[in-house]
Amino acid sequence: MPTKRKYVSPRREEAAAQTRAQILQSATRLFAERGYGRVTVADIAAEAGVSSKAVFASAGSKGDILNEIVDTAVRASGYEQAMRAVLAERDPESVLRALAHGTRAGNEGMFTVHEAIHKALPSHEDGEALWERATADYRTALRTAAHHLHTLAPPPAYPEREEETADLLWFWFGPGGWRTLVAENGWPWDRAEAFLLRTALATLRTA
Repeated sequence: MPTKRKYVSPRREEAAAQTRAQILQSATRLFAERGYGRVTVADIAAEAGVSSKAVFASAGSKGDILNEIVDTAVRASGYEQAMRAVLAERDPESVLRALAHGTRAGNEGMFTVHEAIHKALPSHEDGEALWERATADYRTALRTAAHHLHTLAPPPAYPEREEETADLLWFWFGPGGWRTLVAENGWPWDRAEAFLLRTALATLRTA
């Protein structure tokens, strides 16, 4: 006899996807507000309006949830589109302007997710690996931008080495620069973008 195929209800699948999304959104908010170490699965369940059993069944353990948050951040970062805009520019000032705006958009749009990841690092069992996974594409993008700057005329007068330019771009436009100004010191995003851009322009023009 032919094996009967199991029927999967589209409506049930949609409900399950919505439950999972709600759990991930709730966990992200809680991790960003309290820190990963201070949030339990029961807290996530209460925030999402489901049972703890439903959290485990839909999204896994707290560690699984954090891993999914990191993967979501990487997928949704928009760095590829931002880098296309950066690499399309043909003079150093325009490159830096595009880089400042693109990294601002990514950090602002994913602010809660970035806070959730940042606050997880001190209590996560492997925070260093988590951070490297969350920022690997970001670092690669800024290295690509540094290389592009050194192919243009005039190239940066300081520093002369492409690797050091990449380090400076990470210092200004990496998540730490944005977080220091906006999250820790309360700067508006517009002011932070203008300041970081001005600093980058002034430094890379220095003879």
